Amino acid sequence: MKIKKNDQVKVIGGKDKGKTGKVLRVFPKSAKVIIEGANFIKRHTRKTQQNQQGGIVQREAAMSVSNVQLICTRCNKPTRIGFTALSDGTKARFCKKCEEIL
Repeated sequence: MKIKKNDQVKVIGGKDKGKTGKVLRVFPKSAKVIIEGANFIKRHTRKTQQNQQGGIVQREAAMSVSNVQLICTRCNKPTRIGFTALSDGTKARFCKKCEEIL
């Protein structure tokens, strides 16, 4: 996957288009990510031993990776990601706009 945990991303599609946030979790099999402060849902929870309050809880839901773009650390713009092989043989991500290794 081109997006990893703790990456700074911008939402480019959906109801939260334009928001930015940090990636909290990545689900590679389903190609989904959870982003801090975006795609909130309301969950009705029952009162339990751990949660004495119960009621309606608001939390972030997963969204498709195709709806987010990585923000480059050097140019601070949402960008597409490319992969390149470094001289020591490892694979690295790079920004397609400024060609900075991420």
